Amino acid sequence: MPAKVLVVDDDAAIRRLLRNTLLRADYEVVEAENAKVALRQVAAEHPGAILLDLGLPDRDGLSIIPQLRAHGDLVILVVSARDAVDEKVAALDLGADDFVTKPFDTEELLARLRVALRHQQSSGTIQKIVSRGDLSIDLDRRIVCRHGKEVHLTRKEYEVLGALAKHIGRVVTHERLLAACWGAEEDPRVEYLRIVIRNLRQKLEAPGPVGSVIANELGVGYRLRADP
Repeated sequence: MPAKVLVVDDDAAIRRLLRNTLLRADYEVVEAENAKVALRQVAAEHPGAILLDLGLPDRDGLSIIPQLRAHGDLVILVVSARDAVDEKVAALDLGADDFVTKPFDTEELLARLRVALRHQQSSGTIQKIVSRGDLSIDLDRRIVCRHGKEVHLTRKEYEVLGALAKHIGRVVTHERLLAACWGAEEDPRVEYLRIVIRNLRQKLEAPGPVGSVIANELGVGYRLRADP
C-alpha cells in the first residue's frame, strides 16, 4: 500500500506543491498548517511519513519532533529554509531521519523520502549485505568488495563505512559516527573522522564527482549515497 504522508507547513503554496508532488508519486496526503494541527493529524491519521517545516506559526518545528517520533516508527523528513548547521544537527539528534533545505528539487525530495521509507520498513530485519553500484559491504563477515574484488580496509575505516552502510542514503552526524567508531577509547575529534573518510574515498571511489560514494553534509556529517 502507498505510504500516507503528513505535510506540515504554514505556507499554503508549499503545501500545494508538496501535495501535488506526492500525489504524482502515488502517496496519500494529509496536511497541517501548524504544530497543533500536526500533532492532532499524526494521532488521527497514522501517517507513515511526515514532511515537517520548522518555521511554524505556533511552535518551533524542532520542539515537536520528539512528540511526533513518540507516535511510532514513522519517517520524519525536515523540509525547511533554515540551513544553519546547528539546526540540522539538532533536528537529526531529536529524531528526524533527514533534512532537505528549501528551495528544493522535488525529485531529490522524493528520492530522500523513498530511501527513508525503505530503511524504516527494513529496520526490523538485519541487512547483512549492503550494495551500492559496484560496491558491496558484507556487514556480517566484514568484507568490502568493489567490482567483485575485495578491498582492504583498516579496522577504523571499516567501522566508519559500516556505520554509514547501516543508514545508507541517510546522513549520519559527526557526533554519532565518532560515538559509534571511537567511543570512549580516546578523545574523538572530527579531524580523525575526516582522515578516515578521505582514505575511504581513495579506496572506494572512481576519480571525479561522478564516482562519489560518500557525500559530505557540510558541518553536519556524512551520507553513503544510495543508488539513484
